[in-house]
Amino acid sequence: MPESVLRAAALPLAAGILAHIGPAATWLPVVRRHLSPRLAGVGHPRHVALTLDDGPDPVSTPRFLDALDGLGVRATFFVLGDAVVRHPGVVRETARRGHEVAVHGWSHDRPWLPAPAGDVRAVRRAVEAVQDVTGAAPRWYRPPYGILTSGRWAAARAAGLRPVLWTAWGRDWTATATPASVGATVQADLGGGGTVLLHDTDRSAAPGSWRATLGALPGLVADWRAAGLTVGPLADHGTADVHATAPRVLGRAGAVRRRALERRSGHG
Repeated sequence: MPESVLRAAALPLAAGILAHIGPAATWLPVVRRHLSPRLAGVGHPRHVALTLDDGPDPVSTPRFLDALDGLGVRATFFVLGDAVVRHPGVVRETARRGHEVAVHGWSHDRPWLPAPAGDVRAVRRAVEAVQDVTGAAPRWYRPPYGILTSGRWAAARAAGLRPVLWTAWGRDWTATATPASVGATVQADLGGGGTVLLHDTDRSAAPGSWRATLGALPGLVADWRAAGLTVGPLADHGTADVHATAPRVLGRAGAVRRRALERRSGHG
């Protein structure tokens, strides 16, 4: 086959792959912080949104529910549909205790190839699973690994979900994670208005890594409250009301930049 024909055939394929994976550039913090603060989860500058991914897990999730009860904190749990149908009681208890249940997809897979119809089916199944168990329609969607392809974005919107990623994480999925490392990693990139990504299970992580996250929670919540920040689920975070010019998530410069941003926005 002539080289010119091969090149002509390759162009549509390359364009399709680019259109599929292009939105996944929002996985990069610098991209989503500056181009899409709402997608990053930037909310009210006096609030921190606490989110936990990959459950439900009958072993670890109940321990997080107990710990959050003890701290007086409610969170958003991004759950996987295939785990919801296996452990409905855990999800039901999560909702009963006042936490928000959101959609993390049907399974924890990576979308290497375009599959728009499959994305729609997977997200819809997950939404239906959550709604059947909790009696409430979920509001938020976070794709596994934070890889938001065009197909997954469209599937979320078709299901009435709002995609949201995060502004800080704890790298709590690694075998070397400790409560201290999780806490320090979160705090290095978090300020008021941020959304924190943690995990309440080791389903897609190093075995037992959730224990580091559980151990980090009391210190994190105490630090946020000492800084005058409230902690809660995305439902209380005000992302829908924050304009694209709202205060950004802070880096290691930390408190000084936060105070300046809060003064600019009329808070503090």
